[in-house]
Amino acid sequence: MAQIYIFRHGETTDNSTHTFSGKREVDLTPKGEEEVKKIGEELKDIVPTKAYNSGQLRSKHTLDLVLGGKYPNLPIIEDPKIRERDYGDLTGQNKDEMAIKYPQEDPLWHRSYDVAPPNGESIQDVEKRVMEFLEEEMPKWQKEDVIFISAHGNSIRPLRKYFEGLSNEEMSTFEHTPGKIYHYQT
Repeated sequence: MAQIYIFRHGETTDNSTHTFSGKREVDLTPKGEEEVKKIGEELKDIVPTKAYNSGQLRSKHTLDLVLGGKYPNLPIIEDPKIRERDYGDLTGQNKDEMAIKYPQEDPLWHRSYDVAPPNGESIQDVEKRVMEFLEEEMPKWQKEDVIFISAHGNSIRPLRKYFEGLSNEEMSTFEHTPGKIYHYQT
């Protein structure tokens, strides 16, 4: 059975200031780099056969730090289907300020399953593209494969839903612990 290890990028400059990142290109903070190095330490004895990132800077940087330069011939696939949720008009805005400015809408935009922020994506929209990723990639995985996936908080939600059998509500409302690794077998 293929082994899958999924982890979220480390803290970014936007995370540290409570800013909606979405499609913005932001990098890891020093704290985020330390979080990611701990993931790399936890996975140091596990040899990946294939790795994925979203193509976004924070996902690529995270994967690079986790791999630590140990696997120069490892196939690394950049797949935008596992990128972060597009927050539309909220992108670049402070989360705390938006919660005050839009007290009714903010909880729906932020954590409901099927309500998107203005000009952005709902979690349901993210799930659709993440499921396309799984449908395309999983048939390529062999039973001896060890897969690393460097993803984002909102793209991990549908991955966890798929592998753990979560409900839409569970998937939409949980928070990710920095440095947490989700391990599954197919």
